[in-house]
Formats: sequence, structure tokens, C-alpha cells
Amino acid sequence: MEPTIIKGGHFQDKRGIINFNNDFNALGIKRVYTIQNKSTDFIRGWQGHKIEQRWFSAVAGSFKIKLIQIDNWENPSKNLPCFEFILKSETLDILHIPAGYVTAIHALEDGSKLLLFADYQLDEIQDEYRFELNYFI
Repeated sequence: MEPTIIKGGHFQDKRGIINFNNDFNALGIKRVYTIQNKSTDFIRGWQGHKIEQRWFSAVAGSFKIKLIQIDNWENPSKNLPCFEFILKSETLDILHIPAGYVTAIHALEDGSKLLLFADYQLDEIQDEYRFELNYFI
């Protein structure tokens, strides 16, 4: 399964602004948290999950999210294809990341905040994998 964007929307009138995502089904979500990178120069990666799936949405600012599907969790190939997505808070798009991917998260603006949903509780399973930022070509 490949990562997909669940398109959100934006509505504005004299009362204010509504950002929404009417196509996101949160059934099965067990955990919610946010990430704010320390600066726009910092890239948080590579980290991922063999079993857990996640959903990302920018709630402030914007992010570049890179994803790589891992072929071997003990010794992944270094030249695997990379997906790249831009998430912006104006539309409340949600990026679905199926199980089996690692991510690199780069805030494109100061003050950017990323909202994450996961389908497992913290420590419910042992499923966190990390690789050095320069591991993949």
C-alpha cells in the first residue's frame, strides 16, 4: 500500500475561517500527538514502523514529509525510492502513512506544528525503527 493524501478543505466568510477534512475516518485511532521541529534547518528522520500506521496533518505552517518503504528492517537497501509530500495548514490535508515506512520530517516555516494520529498506544507494541539521516541515498 502506498501513502496517500486525504484532501481537506478551507472555507472563509465574514465569521472567520474553517479548515476541515470530511473524508478522514478516525476509526481505529488510539493515540494523538504533535511534533514541532526545533528549527527549519533540522530534519527529524529517519524513523518508522513495521506494523503501526500513522496519519499526519499540518495544523500550523507547513512541512515536507519524505517517506521510504523499507524492504528489510534489519538491513534496508540504501537506494530505495522516496515519496515526498508537502502538508500545509491552510487545507488540513491528511497524509496516510501505511505500515512499513520510515519518515523524514522537515518544517518549512518557523512555528510549524504537525498533528499525528497512530493506530497503536505508546508501548502497546515494540515497533520503532530508526536510521541515520544520511543512511538512504
